[in-house]
Amino acid sequence: MKLPSFTLRGFQRPRELILSALGKLERAVLEEVWKRHETSVRDVYKAFNEQIAYTTVMTTLDRLYKKSLLSRRKDGRAFLYSPRVTHAELERGITVDVIEELITSTNEVRPILSCIVDSVSERDTELLDELERLVKEKRKELENEK
Repeated sequence: MKLPSFTLRGFQRPRELILSALGKLERAVLEEVWKRHETSVRDVYKAFNEQIAYTTVMTTLDRLYKKSLLSRRKDGRAFLYSPRVTHAELERGITVDVIEELITSTNEVRPILSCIVDSVSERDTELLDELERLVKEKRKELENEK
């Protein structure tokens, strides 16, 4: 059943949550760190063709560190930053949070599951087969734990 599409005031889609949780510069810097695996402020500064102030890059890396998206280690007088999560892990974490919030915020989970199945089947019927496979796989896993 195709439901009408609408947006509630103040509601953000998961992609929009990522964009609002991280500023434009934070996302760009994080992308640069993902490319390099470990990098310094100077390397990121040069990657942006020195068009952003060095101190701005330093502050942005520090913010990403404080948000637990980067780790850092001291190397002489400078810090070297590396990602704590991959791009896929970040998106998965946000997706899990959204789904958990949906499930725990209601007494009736069936409509949520129905919407997931409808969305999957509208996008690609092969995904519906994949969803069924994943459910069977999870059931076997849970049975083996008993």
